[in-house]
Amino acid sequence: MLDALGRAIVTGAYDETPFPTEAELAKQQGVSRSVTREAVKMLTAKGLLSARPRQGTIVQPISSWNLFDPDVLSWLLDRRFSIDLLREFNQLRIAIEPEAAALAATVAGEPDKARIRAGLDRMKAAEAGDDDPLESDIAFHVAILEASNNAFFAQFRDVVGAALRTSIRFTNRVVGRTASVPDHAAVLEAICEGDPDRARAAMRHLISDVLNLIGTSDMKSQPVI
Repeated sequence: MLDALGRAIVTGAYDETPFPTEAELAKQQGVSRSVTREAVKMLTAKGLLSARPRQGTIVQPISSWNLFDPDVLSWLLDRRFSIDLLREFNQLRIAIEPEAAALAATVAGEPDKARIRAGLDRMKAAEAGDDDPLESDIAFHVAILEASNNAFFAQFRDVVGAALRTSIRFTNRVVGRTASVPDHAAVLEAICEGDPDRARAAMRHLISDVLNLIGTSDMKSQPVI
C-alpha cells in the first residue's frame, strides 16, 4: 500500500484530485484503517503528505519531499521527468562524486580498488553485450563512493543510482550514447595511482559531459518519459 500510494503521489495522480480520506483509502485498498493510517504516517515522514486541522491530508509539493529517501527516489523513476529535474540530479552529482573520487585516491585500500576495477570490467563486458550497461555503470560509481571510506558519501549511492538510471535512459534515447569506458578508466587509474587532483578532474569531466548534453538546444526540446 505504501508503494502504491507513494508512486501515485510522485507520478501526479493527485495533482488535480484531493487525496482520499483514511476511510476512502481503506475501502479502495481493501485494508484496515490501522494499516491505512500507518501508510499515511510513513508517507508523511517522507514529506509527501501533511495533515492539517480542518483540511485533512494533503499532498505536499516536491520541495517538501525527502528526495534522498530510497523509496522516493524509486518512485521518481516512474515520474515524467523535466529537463530541469534531470539537470538538478547531475548538478548534485558533480558536487559530490568528484570529491568522493579524490578522497578515494587518498584512502582507498586494495579491496576498494578491486571493486572499482570490477565495475569497470563489467562496463567493458557490457560493451560486448555480456553485461547490463546501466547496472555496470552504477556499480562503478557506487564502488567509488564506498572507496572514499566516508559513510556520508557511501549513503549517496541511491541518489547516484537514480540519477544514472534517468540520465542514461534519456541520453541513450536522444543521442544513442553509452558511457565512455576510457573516461571511466581514467578515474580508476588516478585513484589507483593515489592522485586525488587527477581523480577529481576525471570524475568532474564524466559528469560535466552529461550536463553539457542536457544543456544543448536539441535536448531541451525532447520530452523525458
